[in-house]
Amino acid sequence: MTEPLIYLSLTDDWELRGNGAGDIEAIQFRPMRELVRIYNRHGVRSTFNAEVMQQLTFRKFEREFPELRALADRWDEHVTESYRQGHDVQLHLHPQWTKAEYNEGRWKLAGDWSILNYDEETAFQLLSAGKEYLENLLRPVNPNYRVVSFRAGSSIIAPSPFILSTLARLGIKLDMSIVGGMYHDTRNVQIDYRETEEDFLPFYPQMTDARRVSDREEEIICVPIHHFYGSRQQFIKTLAAFAKGRAGRLLSSSKANGQSTENYAEEEWMEKRHASRLLRIYEKGIRPGLKGWYLTADLSRMNLALMREMLRSIRRRARQSGLKALPVIISNHSKDIKDLRLIDRFISEIAKAEDIRFLIQTELVEKLEQGEFPIRKAGQYRLR
Repeated sequence: MTEPLIYLSLTDDWELRGNGAGDIEAIQFRPMRELVRIYNRHGVRSTFNAEVMQQLTFRKFEREFPELRALADRWDEHVTESYRQGHDVQLHLHPQWTKAEYNEGRWKLAGDWSILNYDEETAFQLLSAGKEYLENLLRPVNPNYRVVSFRAGSSIIAPSPFILSTLARLGIKLDMSIVGGMYHDTRNVQIDYRETEEDFLPFYPQMTDARRVSDREEEIICVPIHHFYGSRQQFIKTLAAFAKGRAGRLLSSSKANGQSTENYAEEEWMEKRHASRLLRIYEKGIRPGLKGWYLTADLSRMNLALMREMLRSIRRRARQSGLKALPVIISNHSKDIKDLRLIDRFISEIAKAEDIRFLIQTELVEKLEQGEFPIRKAGQYRLR
């Protein structure tokens, strides 16, 4: 049996931390430069989902705080140079920057984290401003550049009576916010994608709920970010490393890109609103061993063994699809990368694979529109 051809779209949510914290050089500029070098060395192109609300806020305050102008200028330079070298840049947006305050070098973000909680016109204005900023920045490099893909902040995209229509109104063709099986009930993030009707293949969403598949062709296409369940063996190894104080940010505190980070998984803004300590211990340390270790396909939060498990899960589901070719989106977060050498090693391995090709988001949209990949509608096949 001929193996299906898998088109991997390597994406990176390029941003500061959700509360505005972080050394921008350490967790954005330096990892972007190093990732571009890694990808270029292996002949791979990627997509950076640039979080633009941060940049618009820096520009808003730049006259009052000249240090922000210098950082915003460098943000532009890094985005432009990455694009000039053949990598894609698409829209990512965290609306909590709408009510930002800056004092003594620190940000306080008071805006709602969910774009779904803003009224339709405000959401349109935020999205439009982000799209316009990127297109104005990159069209001097390529007059044909367009924002065609969107990833919602914290993956919050459904349900909503207007957000998908708003994206379509702006000419955005693809949303990549759905992550099958994801569930959060935290102080700032409430999403439930456990019953998403399609979590692997491209699909036409119901325009009021991206978790549901439409029975007709819609103005926008959803392509889920891949997720999988890590093996019990790797879960036990990670717990053992955690017990010895050597686990990465997935379960403990660490240093990422030279910056100390305290208990990322338990940051105040991600704490479950009603969870006791015992419940958190169960969910972090016991339930994964019993029910399976749920993982988003995020390179920044995996060791090399898990990256390889992720690829095996992609190949397994690709074979189950019966398709000759299909796209799969992998995510990454520059701010969370523990060891770039692991990503380098993984990319070097898959770049040689005969069944793997790479494509940026702009190319993915083009191939979808040209019919090179099937797009699921309700009543068609569903794969597990």
